[in-house]
Amino acid sequence: MAIDPGLRRLALRTLLAAFPGTSAPDWALDLLADGLAGHTLFGTNVGSSDELSQLTARLRSARPDALIAIDEEGGDVTRLGHRTGSPYPGNAALGAADDLDLTRQVYAAIGADLATAGVNLDLAPTVDVNSVAENPIIGTRSFGADPGLVARHTGAAIAGLQSAGVAACAKHFPGHGATVTDSHLDLPTVDVPLPVLRERDLPPFAAAVAAGARAVMSAHIRVPALTGDGPATFSRAALQGLLRDEYGFAGVIVTDALEMRGAAGAAGGIPQAAVAALAAGADLLCIGAEVDRELVLAVADEVAAAVGDGRLAVVRLEQAAARNADLAAWAAHQRITRPAATTATAPGRTAVTVPPAPGRISATVPPAPDRIPATVPPAPDRIPATVPPAPDRTAATVATTSAAPGRTAATTSAELGRTAARRALLVEGDPAALAAPLVVQLGSGYSIAEGKLPWGLRPFLGAVEQIDVNAAETSADELIARAAGRPIVLVGRRVHQAAASRELAEKLAAAWPVAVVEMGWPSTWRPDGARAFLVTHGASLASAEVAAAALGLITERYDGV
Repeated sequence: MAIDPGLRRLALRTLLAAFPGTSAPDWALDLLADGLAGHTLFGTNVGSSDELSQLTARLRSARPDALIAIDEEGGDVTRLGHRTGSPYPGNAALGAADDLDLTRQVYAAIGADLATAGVNLDLAPTVDVNSVAENPIIGTRSFGADPGLVARHTGAAIAGLQSAGVAACAKHFPGHGATVTDSHLDLPTVDVPLPVLRERDLPPFAAAVAAGARAVMSAHIRVPALTGDGPATFSRAALQGLLRDEYGFAGVIVTDALEMRGAAGAAGGIPQAAVAALAAGADLLCIGAEVDRELVLAVADEVAAAVGDGRLAVVRLEQAAARNADLAAWAAHQRITRPAATTATAPGRTAVTVPPAPGRISATVPPAPDRIPATVPPAPDRIPATVPPAPDRTAATVATTSAAPGRTAATTSAELGRTAARRALLVEGDPAALAAPLVVQLGSGYSIAEGKLPWGLRPFLGAVEQIDVNAAETSADELIARAAGRPIVLVGRRVHQAAASRELAEKLAAAWPVAVVEMGWPSTWRPDGARAFLVTHGASLASAEVAAAALGLITERYDGV
């Protein structure tokens, strides 16, 4: 069947594509000119600051209102800092510090970095409540395990990000925090009654709507009580019934990457997943990272064909395209009306002016006219959209300001990151007493969301020796012999979850002066005999620096430039 060119163009207006490399190939530009909504950037697209700015300018030259999206969460998921680590601690650290003004400032700084780079849609914050400690894909990307805390910080993060003129996208609706399966690899199931979902997982999304989030991302998770046998991305009950009708969300519903097994596997392919997502109520379809021209056109043609054969109503496709156009217009307006940011020396880095709020910030943000409502009256027995602040908290004492004379924008970013990381650092024992140690980093692998991101204390060690080991292939006796009388600092992520790492730490602590630095999701586990135990709540560059400082290892300040 011949594809109607008009329907193909309409379908393109619902798609976020991607491409490899630090310069856009011709096909990526041509599709923008043909109506493609935009592109998602990944770490492989991010070179130097100038290269990134040139790339986004080139995309806008093909379509001035193109949506240019990125996963920039800070902490363990960063694209701007994919070569070095993020200068900002992630959500788990911000939740541990539990200062809403500090969260707002960090996200405002992230937003300013993105705006400088020419990015207008951040696929962040992650607002999942990490209620299962073994969660393989959320973990430190979450503000915490308490729904109220996560909801409060959700509002602060969205306020900060959008104050910089970058659209926020709260993810992953209706909540990916209770899973033990990565939806990149399979379709996770959260088999709980709706009252549990409402009490545990949904408060942050209500807070996101109340804060004026421009977008919400759907999760490729199955919640039988809500979505039936399929994922939320394909569920009209979840996207239309719950998110739009009940919570009053009027912005753009973005899908998680359709290439993921939780979507493509459930639908029988990426093009089929696109049709199912649109029919359920999604507006902006993130195809994924492995994308070429042929795949984009295959998806667009399948959507157009679905309209032709009745699987998808044309009015639904038009509605999705119109919402995406509204988001693009908002982003373009922000770029025009906001003052130009200071040029930075690091990729996408800038100084930002964020006036500290007196006391506590509100979770509600006034919307632009005819945009997302800032308040949503709760239905009877529903969770309220406005989340009260925690009692007895004080605002952060550090405000982010424009770079002072002689200071670079990257320096001010690093200072803000260090401040937040210090507030989150948990120190037990006396780590500084273990002078001149051997640092041992335990290999932990990487999630698909993180990518192969550098982490650990190495950038701050100077002459201090570090070795990287696989716990399953290393014995405590071997490490003690290598230490040659020196104490040992053991650095890892989720040390307690891997049997080999846990056993190695326990044997070392029982026999030798040892400090443990946990840079993953925290637990109550402590190896008996450890002289010190540090919890950073994430593996950002900032978190590594403050841990190294607490251990007395830093000889000179690292400013992230």
